[in-house]
Amino acid sequence: SLKKNLFPTVHNSKRMSETKQIEKGAKLPDVDVQISVNDRPETKKTSELFGKGTVVLIGVPGAFTPTCTKDHCPSFVTGAKKLADKKVDLVACISVNDVWVMSAWGDFMKTGEHVKMVGDASGIFTKAIGMWKDYGLVLGGRSKRYALIIKVVSFME
Repeated sequence: SLKKNLFPTVHNSKRMSETKQIEKGAKLPDVDVQISVNDRPETKKTSELFGKGTVVLIGVPGAFTPTCTKDHCPSFVTGAKKLADKKVDLVACISVNDVWVMSAWGDFMKTGEHVKMVGDASGIFTKAIGMWKDYGLVLGGRSKRYALIIKVVSFME
């Protein structure tokens, strides 16, 4: 029928695209992500960004999305100082967005030097740690919400 051809069946994305979540003590994937340095994109290895000291990494579905902007980002921006007092060396926010969107969102949210905004545009890191989720027509493939504490770090090659 015409309706069948225009509206194909949506497959269960959980079976098709989600991978096993990273477990405590596991090695992080050493992959390319991007940050903004002087308004220019700079590619960094995750081992370079997250490989020193203690890091709190916050994953969110999307920059400028209502819940992330209203609830999540403000809490970790204000909490970054408290985390620094507890010997956290870096608070970073990662999302399946490009580096320019993450940078603009960081400026909008006034993250300053307190929270490093990280773009995982193709979701390579997000998929590798098992935090990929298909949100369907609204957002498509993105990151689940999570917080990851990274201490002594080993990276997969």
